[in-house]
Amino acid sequence: MDAFNSGDTAWMLTSTALVLFMTPGLAFFYGGMVRSKSVLNMMMMSLSSMGLVGVLWVLYGYSMAFGNDVGGGLLGSPTEHWGLKGLFVGNYVATDAAPDVSFPLVGSIPALVFVGFQATFAIITVALISGAVADRMKFGAWLLFAGIWATVVYFPVAHWVFSFDGVTAETGGWIANQLKAIDFAGGTAVHINAGVAALALAIVVGKRRGWPREPMRPHNLTLVMLGAGILWFGWFGFNAGSAVGSSGLAAYAMINTIIATCAAMLAWLLVERIRDGKATSLGAASGVVAGLVAITPACSSVSPMGAIAVGAIASALCALAVGLKFRFGYDDSLDVVGVHLVGGLAGTVLIGFFADPGSGAAVAGLFYGGGVDQLWRQVVGALAVLLYSGILTFVIALIVKAIFGGKIRISPEDEATGIDETEHAETSYDFSSHRGLAGTAGTPRPDAATPQAAAHVAAGKES
Repeated sequence: MDAFNSGDTAWMLTSTALVLFMTPGLAFFYGGMVRSKSVLNMMMMSLSSMGLVGVLWVLYGYSMAFGNDVGGGLLGSPTEHWGLKGLFVGNYVATDAAPDVSFPLVGSIPALVFVGFQATFAIITVALISGAVADRMKFGAWLLFAGIWATVVYFPVAHWVFSFDGVTAETGGWIANQLKAIDFAGGTAVHINAGVAALALAIVVGKRRGWPREPMRPHNLTLVMLGAGILWFGWFGFNAGSAVGSSGLAAYAMINTIIATCAAMLAWLLVERIRDGKATSLGAASGVVAGLVAITPACSSVSPMGAIAVGAIASALCALAVGLKFRFGYDDSLDVVGVHLVGGLAGTVLIGFFADPGSGAAVAGLFYGGGVDQLWRQVVGALAVLLYSGILTFVIALIVKAIFGGKIRISPEDEATGIDETEHAETSYDFSSHRGLAGTAGTPRPDAATPQAAAHVAAGKES
């Protein structure tokens, strides 16, 4: 086991904060994309994931994901670290009387730091799904779904992908250790997992009232751009933090995260320009997220030139894929399927083509003389997560729907009024404070008007 390293620990504490910040960033990103009558509910779906999944993670989620294996690489022991049992023992404070510290480590960092870091992954994975059911899913039904889904789907899949033999478990997950597919930071466990879950949940919940006849444009593109910027900022913790230390590998992941995302933004704008004649701010923000998604599994295993290719190819595919919902008739409100499922699949599979043997992964893809050996491993890992998550999510959604008496979504009347008012008794914008006596924006109120303003209004009435 490595010795405790304060530099590695400092970076991982920072990375944990960065990844947690991504969920409020996602709330801004999603909140700006919905109509004004739904923005609070959309943000609440993201933020509520923080509270719910955070508690489940400490109770048993970490143990299921990173406890010692109890099922051939499929699941960690749910009770081994119940309530983080066994992880907060030892001496955490060095003094003159007790100069040494003695606490459980993961690599060279305290196990508790690793627990917190991985908790942020679980939180944002659940939050990602919510974008597919914007405007219409009951908040209580969402919370129940989120809790069950995290337990039945995310925690086991995290064990498959992130638990490593001899580091976080006695026997690690089957995708990481037996299959040896590469997923450095969560292309399968996070993005394919959430993307296909979003598709299944959207199908069970059903289409928004009026979709696709009525235009349902983003109400605040400024929020979308802000959210995309926060996501990009936080993603350095997501990818470079997955090196689990302050190292050259973290630097490698960081530079690939930068350059792939730059290329992805340009690729999305190019597709828009060719297809629609205009390059949009929503397209730029979507391209940024698509690039971040695609490079997540690949940031340790491709060269910077490979990262440009991965970002550009995946982003172009995502830009084309967001239109599939109109062809196949599923209402994925905020394009979780088009961006996260397609981007996650592309990034995971493209490792099989672009893996550079001189990278941190030390394997060769098809274009580097490695044949199809790594490619088939990537495809099998991606398909396994897709099928597992897709089938179980569909079943979970049907169970939640049955628990709610078949009414997993708000009524058509409530949907027309707006889910913010009907589910939360709040509105995101108080327009009434900007209206005067006649209900016209900008007309001064009598109690707030100056004598000069009152005289001006009276003169206007007389004329």
